[in-house]
Amino acid sequence: MAVAILASDVAILDLLRQQDQMTVIQLTDAIGVTATAVRQRLVRLLDQELIERSTVPSVRGRPRHVYRLTTKGRRRTGENFADLAIALWHEIQEIDDPVVRGGLATRISRRLASMYADRVAGDSLEQRMHAVKALFEDRQLPIAVDTSASLPVISVETCPYPDLAEHDREICNMEGMLFSEILGVQMNLTSCQLDGDCSCTFQPSS
Repeated sequence: MAVAILASDVAILDLLRQQDQMTVIQLTDAIGVTATAVRQRLVRLLDQELIERSTVPSVRGRPRHVYRLTTKGRRRTGENFADLAIALWHEIQEIDDPVVRGGLATRISRRLASMYADRVAGDSLEQRMHAVKALFEDRQLPIAVDTSASLPVISVETCPYPDLAEHDREICNMEGMLFSEILGVQMNLTSCQLDGDCSCTFQPSS
């Protein structure tokens, strides 16, 4: 059985979701607690194998330690969706006919979108994106919405099924299908964590 994550440690996991890797000093500044308190939290998370530590050279002085989420850590932070998504995906991949397989993926996306419809309201795309952000964050899956460019984008900061996506990139396309159905516009994947990006970002086609 998975060990419960202490509430005081969640802030570190949230930061590492977004920043990929951070030092003790960076975590201390971001959270606003002492370096000793941060180190205590890091020790707990290291013991649970939710984070890992590595040493990087410094321009001046001693090398520094940086911390990042492990695959297990990323899975735990998004585990509310993981089991269902993995089971569904394996069932879909068992279908040999690509047309039938694609049709089933579309129907699943539509069904999920209909389940969330009463939580995703708004006259504008931006409003609906913020509603999706709130919906997914309630399920411990952090999402960012950026409206600074000509087209708003939505970014998934933590993949809920990293092991699955690592071996089958089509799962990212299905995620895009789900966003398209929920938001009512075609959403295209423009950056992906599998390519080294910090998040998976989706942008409307027009």
